[in-house]
Amino acid sequence: MSKRLLHTPEGVRDIYGQEYEKKFSVEGKLRDVITSYGYDAIQTPTFEYFDVFSREIGTTPSKELYKFFDKEGNTLVLRPDFTPSIARCAAKYFMEDQFPIRFCYMGNTFTNTSNLQGKLKEVTQMGAELINDDSVEADAEMISMVIEALRNTGLNRFQVSIGQVEYFKGLCEEAGLDEETEMSLREFISGKNFFAAQELLAERKVKEPYHSILLQVADVFGNMTSLEQAKELVRNERSIKAIERLEKLYEVLKLYGVEQYVSFDLGMLSKYHYYTGIIFKAYTYGIGDALVKGGRYNNLLEQFGKEAPAVGFVIVVDDLLEALARQKVALPEAPEKQRIYFTEDNYREKLQEAIMLRKSGAIVELLAGDSK
Repeated sequence: MSKRLLHTPEGVRDIYGQEYEKKFSVEGKLRDVITSYGYDAIQTPTFEYFDVFSREIGTTPSKELYKFFDKEGNTLVLRPDFTPSIARCAAKYFMEDQFPIRFCYMGNTFTNTSNLQGKLKEVTQMGAELINDDSVEADAEMISMVIEALRNTGLNRFQVSIGQVEYFKGLCEEAGLDEETEMSLREFISGKNFFAAQELLAERKVKEPYHSILLQVADVFGNMTSLEQAKELVRNERSIKAIERLEKLYEVLKLYGVEQYVSFDLGMLSKYHYYTGIIFKAYTYGIGDALVKGGRYNNLLEQFGKEAPAVGFVIVVDDLLEALARQKVALPEAPEKQRIYFTEDNYREKLQEAIMLRKSGAIVELLAGDSK
């Protein structure tokens, strides 16, 4: 080898020392809250068959996947997203279960994109999934758990924005849009590309009042008043039921006492097409993207043979750490090490001293040489 490779590839990095200690601490604080809700830990493989994340599943675009082949010629991918893996696992091992199943997990995900904008290609995510429960109470449990988990890390200045995919779908149906137009419009509105959305509606000759109403969706955000305004914009039952579900959700969140962290945004539409009901994202200052993403995906498990409603979320631990640092939230640092030096003559004595101290909980480094 002509030169020593000391640098990591673009989009990945080493984490060590005090930074890793802080990351480990934050992961523990998140896990403490999630497990307190009765969620059982689960671990899925770092790579899966390509079909688990295929276009039909509605997950990450193929061009953003890290793809490779095994010796049999099967196409494999590094997971870009945990939810399809959890859905596959639940369908395989819990096919007959009808009662609610609660999973939590942590691991790294991988996205092969050249448009980094300072983002890492490998990030650590911690999340939870609640399967076999289609209730508003399940939605509220997820959002409350997110809020409590973030607060447990010391983060207090954040907001959870809640949207509803069904409201948008009902409106598109009422306006008579075909599936291709709906998906394109969804992508533009999700990306806040309103000029492209306006051009698309004009190109497809979408008539009034739907041309204006579909563009108005992007501006429907805020408190309960915004939901009342959104309900007045539509006539179809699908969209009205979606708003009524959000209203019920808000009432349950008030029982949890977390309503001050919640707002509504009907223009928030995820790039993941498997979401079927509520979607939510948590934002805080100091980072550009959402540090939590989640929602309901009632049809995803059918792709793996199990018909079951589900709702879940992921917290991007790396983004959370960045937010905590920017907001100057104090995190525990690594405890100090005690150093015990030994010589050839007193090794037995110093070793026993180190053993006793470690049993008492101390961190002890045994070093050869003179302490001076």
